[in-house]
Amino acid sequence: MISVDPIRDEKKIQTMKTYLKGQNLRDHALFVVGINVALRITDLLALKWSDILDKKGKFKEIRILEGKTKKERRIKLNKPSQRALEELLGSLDGYSFDDYLFQSREGAQKPLSRQQALNILKDAAKAVGIKDNVGTHSLRKTWGYHAWKKGFSPAIIMETLNHSNLTVTKRYLGIQQDDINDLYGSLKL
Repeated sequence: MISVDPIRDEKKIQTMKTYLKGQNLRDHALFVVGINVALRITDLLALKWSDILDKKGKFKEIRILEGKTKKERRIKLNKPSQRALEELLGSLDGYSFDDYLFQSREGAQKPLSRQQALNILKDAAKAVGIKDNVGTHSLRKTWGYHAWKKGFSPAIIMETLNHSNLTVTKRYLGIQQDDINDLYGSLKL
């Protein structure tokens, strides 16, 4: 399996958001939610409106059993995710709580496929000039990388991603020589 990269440049993330929003609100919401909740693509694509909205249509804590680890994840949607989903919801003719968030064009009872999600992300990355290898797992890795860059403990990131050990998490963070150089340059003892 070919390894994919996180999107390290925050300006490129914003450019991706803008590009995708101009293309399709579903694809925009997929990207925004994906980089903000750090779910594996299969779990992300399996989300339904009932997973994120209460009976009154208000956002609630997401509680899912992860497909790979079979561990429970509890996720509070942040404001960018909520805004993207509100825009998506507002663009729909109607919805049912049983509908998938990221529906296939083949109908409400079918989620977007992993392959189609991959195509969307690769096309958008190419369109905005991202040279790194972007795939569906880049969403999850982008979350981990930016959580680490903002100073969150690798142990908390490991726990959030449900990794079994820190070695796996360190690989996810996509630490490069530039990051190591930044550390050397900013640490002044």
